[in-house]
Amino acid sequence: MFYHDKKLQYTVRVDKPNPAFARMLQQAIGGIEGEIRVCLQYLFQSWGSRGPQKYKDMLLETGTEEMAHIEMLATAVALNLEGASSTVVDEITGTSPIVSGIMGGMDPRHYLSAGLAAMAVDSNGVPFNGSWVVGSGNLAADMYANVMAESTGRVLATRLYESTDDPGMRDMLSFLIARDTMHQNQWLAVLEELGGVQNALPIPNSFPMTNQPSEFAYTFISTDIDKPEAPAARWVSGPSIDGKGQFTYEHARPYGPEPKLSPPPPEGYAQQEQMTGGADGFMEKVKETLF
Repeated sequence: MFYHDKKLQYTVRVDKPNPAFARMLQQAIGGIEGEIRVCLQYLFQSWGSRGPQKYKDMLLETGTEEMAHIEMLATAVALNLEGASSTVVDEITGTSPIVSGIMGGMDPRHYLSAGLAAMAVDSNGVPFNGSWVVGSGNLAADMYANVMAESTGRVLATRLYESTDDPGMRDMLSFLIARDTMHQNQWLAVLEELGGVQNALPIPNSFPMTNQPSEFAYTFISTDIDKPEAPAARWVSGPSIDGKGQFTYEHARPYGPEPKLSPPPPEGYAQQEQMTGGADGFMEKVKETLF
């Protein structure tokens, strides 16, 4: 169950409406770095959480807070479009002004489709994509995904901050930037509480290490044919980050043979020239495999 307070989490003020900036703000709503993504990511992780209750609760609380951030940004979009109504209408009902409006960065759908309101799309009008939401059921994997989501979201917010000189918009964005700072830290705090990198890695830490070939687990394989030797880098020598092996370096080489596929089945209707070995040969190979 969710409850709603009609007041915003933080003040949203626009001193000078800017339809072009409203379009840019859409990226922070429905883009891959946006608030819809982190909101749904944390909520789905919480709803599917199995394990200590405190992690489920924290994810639920933070996902709910992200709803408030969507509300703030949607309000900011609407306020940036407010007062620009007559201008937008003039451009849409005119002949050539609409072209200059689009070229100037405006999104006519803010008027045509939403009546001067925000939409669940990115800055190019592409609808939000639910496949961006990560909820693996593995707490450590999800925390790393959350750090990435908050990091790219904070990068976006700082770029939006630099893209406007509106004091109200900068004030709102500075709040969102600060909350992204906290959220990055809280996800990393969970990883620390789980025992840190050495205990969490490799993910999942529940898979027996004996079931993976140790000679491939900590070797950096270079595919650069022009690199004669290992670079002076942390990931090619010394103890591995998880403390369970030693980094080594080698040039890529094949460990398996050249693949050989059976002739195509007749019912697949490949070209006759492809039917090397004929249908009988193919069926014999199938029988050998099955029986």
